[in-house]
Amino acid sequence: MSNSAFETYIKNVNIRELLESLAVPNIDALVEEIRHFTLNEAEKRDSIVLGYFGETAINRIVDSIADRMLSSPRLPNNAKILDVGAGSGFFTLRIMRKLRYKMPSLSFYAMDLTPAMLQVLARKSSEITPFLGVAENIPESVEQARRYLAVPKKFDAVYSTLMLHHSIEPEKVFASMREALKRRGQVVIVDMCTHPFTEFRDEMGDVHLGFETASIEAMAKEHFKTVKVERMTGIRCESSGRAAELFIAYVLS
Repeated sequence: MSNSAFETYIKNVNIRELLESLAVPNIDALVEEIRHFTLNEAEKRDSIVLGYFGETAINRIVDSIADRMLSSPRLPNNAKILDVGAGSGFFTLRIMRKLRYKMPSLSFYAMDLTPAMLQVLARKSSEITPFLGVAENIPESVEQARRYLAVPKKFDAVYSTLMLHHSIEPEKVFASMREALKRRGQVVIVDMCTHPFTEFRDEMGDVHLGFETASIEAMAKEHFKTVKVERMTGIRCESSGRAAELFIAYVLS
C-alpha cells in the first residue's frame, strides 16, 4: 500500500464520526485515550516498549505468537492476518518477518484507533495495510476502511499484543474477533495479568489493571470452541520497578 493512499484515507476520516458509526459506548473516553497516545507515545512507542521488556523478552513474545500461528491447523499459504491494536507496529513488523520467513505469501493488516500511531507504522513499511478501528467492533471498522483501502472482510488469523487492557469492553473484543475470522480461524492474544498498579491508568492510558487468566478463558469460551490460556513465565512488563506478568491466549473458531 502506498503512503499517499494511506495519508489520503487518514485525512478523510473524522475520528468522532467514526466512533459514532462504530457505536462505541463512551466516545469521550476513547477520544481522551487517542489524545494520550498521540501526545505521549506515538513517536516514541517503540523505545517505550523496548524499555518495558528488553530485546530478549520481546523475541520470546514474537516467537510465541508466531509459533502458535504456525501450529496446527495450518494457515493457508495466502492467509490474511490482522493485528488488532497494532499501535506503531513494533510487534506487527517483527511478527510479519517471522511468519513470512516460513510462509512468504501471507498478507498483513494492522488496526488501531490512533491515527498518529498508524502514521508511524506506515512510514516503516508498505507491506502492511493499516486502518482505523476499535477492537470491540472489527467487522464494522473493516467496512468503514474498505471505502478507502483494500482490506478483506474476513481474516484467517487475528492477534493482539498488549491491547486488551486498553479496551473499554474486553468481553466484546472476543465476539468481535470471532466475527472477523474466516471458518477455522485462530486468535492469539498476549496481555498483562492482574496487577496492583492503579497509576498505570494515568501514566500509560490503561483501562484495566490486567486480567485473571480464568476471566480471559471464560470470555473466550463464550465465542470459541478451543481455548488455551497460560502465563508466560519469565516475562514481565516492567516500569520504574513495577512489574506485571503476561499471559498468552490461543483460541480457535
